[in-house]
Amino acid sequence: MKKIKSLSLGILMLFLTITLSSSLPAGKMNEPALSNENGITSVLSSIASSKDKTMSYRELKKMAEVSKGSKLSFKEKIALKIFNKQLSAASKNEEGGKSQLIALLLVIFVGGLGIHRFYLGYTWQGIVQLLTGGGCGIWALIDLIRIITGDLQPKDGSYAKTL
Repeated sequence: MKKIKSLSLGILMLFLTITLSSSLPAGKMNEPALSNENGITSVLSSIASSKDKTMSYRELKKMAEVSKGSKLSFKEKIALKIFNKQLSAASKNEEGGKSQLIALLLVIFVGGLGIHRFYLGYTWQGIVQLLTGGGCGIWALIDLIRIITGDLQPKDGSYAKTL
């Protein structure tokens, strides 16, 4: 899963670099604008490799404008917004992943209350389980089996840590 995320970030960085470089005037295309130390490629690479991936759109836009040397076009701003969303989504998945062990412990100890459903992101199902006592324990037992087998995944993706 991490390989897919890093591959999609790489493709997005390539797309953004091509988009940003396509708006340069024809006379400046022979200048090494993207190969210098303050170039767009090095800025995007440093952002993608940094541990603190929570950069606002304004900061990212300012860095791209400084690297380019002029204001960004509408097309470049859209590409930058898409890149920023992908970057924040990737960092959120790395930081806030759910543990299968914690979900298992929750279903064992408080399965009748549906707390494990809240933890996994299924709020409405958690409320129904809370009101019905886990379907008189049957629903909690089914969830126990599904968590052990790995069939009951978090709502936002897969487990960061598995059994």
